[in-house]
Amino acid sequence: MKTKKKYFRVDRRQIGFLKFIFEAYDGIVTITTVDPDQGVVLFCIAPGCENDVEMILQDLKKDIMIERIDCRNYVGIAVS
Repeated sequence: MKTKKKYFRVDRRQIGFLKFIFEAYDGIVTITTVDPDQGVVLFCIAPGCENDVEMILQDLKKDIMIERIDCRNYVGIAVS
């Protein structure tokens, strides 16, 4: 199984908070800031953890802006 990569745009002031929350769930995801000015982050989700990450994101969306983006439509991301 491979790591799943998903890009999100979040309130840039909340990137640190988002990383802090997911660090508490040791090993399910790594978060990399792709564009701090635009609040674009990359989630590398561990195999088998997709549902857990989605449940956490749905809960966080109640308090902070989080939206999935298509990296192909974002000029600042090189698609590999």
